[in-house]
Amino acid sequence: MSTRNGSTYGFKRTVSLLEGRIRRASESRGFAESRVLTHWVEIVGEQTADIAHPINVSYARHGMGATLTVLTTGANAPLLEMQKETIRNRVNATYGYNAIARIKITQTAAQGFSEGKAVFHHKPKHRPKQPDPAVTHEAQTMSRDVADTDLKRALETLALNVLSRNQTK
Repeated sequence: MSTRNGSTYGFKRTVSLLEGRIRRASESRGFAESRVLTHWVEIVGEQTADIAHPINVSYARHGMGATLTVLTTGANAPLLEMQKETIRNRVNATYGYNAIARIKITQTAAQGFSEGKAVFHHKPKHRPKQPDPAVTHEAQTMSRDVADTDLKRALETLALNVLSRNQTK
């Protein structure tokens, strides 16, 4: 069994070489930050996620806690300002400790950037409901005497739309 004599023969331990880089990388992007970005709706709730989007987590050089920068439109900034403490508590619960000390709100115009509008999350596409089979049958019955297939299809669609609209009212 050999004993180590404490000499590293001029080599440094890997952890001492990478420690600074790992610290800077984790401070600039943080492991939990990606979770905050990807699970924003679950963290702050759907109403807040509709009007705000996290854009940055920055760390002070020697201070405790980070600053979360949140983007919103000018009209929603006062609403978000009132929710700052709730948002900070929810984000810190995601981190598991008080990582976020401050929340900074940044505003943008409702019309701006190259896309034309500031959209904070993707809304699901509206999928029309399947019409009631009885309504479909009634629309087909109304157009059954029409010989032209294109005209018949157009009349069926019109009847289906009118009957479906009347049914929801």
